[in-house]
Amino acid sequence: MSDLTDAELLALFRDEGTRHRAFNLLVNQYQRRLYAFIRRMVTDHDEAEDVLQNTFIKAWNGLDSFRGDAQLFSWLYRIAHNECLNHLRKLRRGLFVSNDAVIERLTASLDSSEHFSGDLIARKLQAAVMRLPDKQRAVFTMKYFDGLKYEEMSGITGTSVGALKSSYHIAVKKIEAMLAIDQTK
Repeated sequence: MSDLTDAELLALFRDEGTRHRAFNLLVNQYQRRLYAFIRRMVTDHDEAEDVLQNTFIKAWNGLDSFRGDAQLFSWLYRIAHNECLNHLRKLRRGLFVSNDAVIERLTASLDSSEHFSGDLIARKLQAAVMRLPDKQRAVFTMKYFDGLKYEEMSGITGTSVGALKSSYHIAVKKIEAMLAIDQTK
């Protein structure tokens, strides 16, 4: 079955008789793209699954009040973005450790995970991305991996296009520097 439009999904969801079917269609339509973003943010497969589940729970609870000002995917992406940031904050608070220790834990899961497939270069890039501050990591991931436009990212993050461009540029420079240092080792 082909993907339904936002209007079609919302119409099905708002009908009590087709609500569950509509939500299942929504999950099937968007879960892979959302999971890919979440996984790049938290790296661990099981944690990414938990964040994805929380994203869809929030979507289920909020879909009745979705006004349609943005695309449904942008709205879901925003929920996933916020859930990722919340998860990473909780992780830092729960471990009572430095940011470096959290980064080390997240990047270690890249090497031990059967769910991450990538050559050495891809792993080095992902490790460098993990060392970025959370918001820069999100911007870099949205732009580089997901190919979102700055206007879409602005709707997701609530940040101005100019600030996003600046954040992306800074993230790229940091990654380049980290990869250059890694080359000399």
